[in-house]
Amino acid sequence: MDHYDIAVVGAGLAGSLAAIALAESGYRVALIGPEPASSDGRTTALMDQSIDYLKKLNLWEKVQPLTAPLSTMRILDGTNRLLRAPTVNFRASEVGLAAFGYNIPNAPFLDILRERASETETLDRMTMSASDFDLSGDKVRISLDDGRDITADLVVGADGRRSPVREAAKISVSTWSYPQTAVVLNFSHELSHQDTSTEFHTESGPFTQVPLPGNRSSLVWVRKPDDAAATLALDLAALSRAVEDRMQSILGKVTVEGSPQSFPLSGMSAHRFGKGRVALVGEAAHAFPPIGAQGLNLSLRDAMTLVDLIGAKTDDNLAGDIGDRFDSRRRLDIVSRTASVDLLNRSLLSSFLPVQALRAVGLHILSAAGPLRSLLMREGVHPGSAFHALKDSLREKIGRKSA
Repeated sequence: MDHYDIAVVGAGLAGSLAAIALAESGYRVALIGPEPASSDGRTTALMDQSIDYLKKLNLWEKVQPLTAPLSTMRILDGTNRLLRAPTVNFRASEVGLAAFGYNIPNAPFLDILRERASETETLDRMTMSASDFDLSGDKVRISLDDGRDITADLVVGADGRRSPVREAAKISVSTWSYPQTAVVLNFSHELSHQDTSTEFHTESGPFTQVPLPGNRSSLVWVRKPDDAAATLALDLAALSRAVEDRMQSILGKVTVEGSPQSFPLSGMSAHRFGKGRVALVGEAAHAFPPIGAQGLNLSLRDAMTLVDLIGAKTDDNLAGDIGDRFDSRRRLDIVSRTASVDLLNRSLLSSFLPVQALRAVGLHILSAAGPLRSLLMREGVHPGSAFHALKDSLREKIGRKSA
């Protein structure tokens, strides 16, 4: 029976990145799971911290040509409500960056990871499903669909919202749904996007345009389910006009490329993110609506934290409590991000006037207060950095007063 230091179950973006990072740290890794569908038309906005990690893994050189920089992120109030918020522009230059991050289509990104996995000597790719997990011993026993069994010191569940790894570890979840469906598509446009991502906040949810290379952009349009169905039924010419109208023609004439996809929106958070010899990453641990480029960046921080926690390979750093320690490390980041995205999304849906007022006032403050806007931008790009910067600033001011 083959034994691995670590078995990663789930071969999507989160699982593939985790497997590559762990193998690069010297561990013998099995990456288990069927090849994901190549028809995924979604894109991912990788923020600065994630880009730094791709550079560390020597992946950025291949990824960068497929990306478009996000130099400005603009929020517009697209509602017709009594209390409307001002336009807020977050510019990367305000925090000393050329770009907050880069937008990349998921399908070619996964192709790059697949190629890299095949070239990594200590990583074995197994393109079948795992059918059973025995977590009762000092090693995890994994039964594969082809009849083989393997063992591992640590199992990383990157196997999605209905994670069999999570179920085997008897980790329960909280789930919730939204009366929303995300319509996802790519489109070309007449005018340059100038490396600017524009998010219209509407009564049914965000309408978010994100740059792609050239005069192209990706779009996530969150709508009520009936409206989403009507949108999907439009021919490409009518859909292109609808997108242009919703964008107020800020990018000129729009041409939608190919067929749009749709995804019902819901949220999920595991009650634990690790337990014993199990660690959960990506949507096996957390899932929420596509607001603020949080999803894969949070998943990458899962992988980064796990690699940092176990360090380079030694004889005793995959102890039986590794999952519990991982849970402690990830809890604050995951819980706070999940709550903030949920709160913002529900504030868009609320017709309750005080909630509208709070959202409008919050965006007014961000629009007017440069230091607060900078603090928020730093926190979005490098989670935790804003708190440390504020703490250091206060310490410096207190020190000056004492002197």
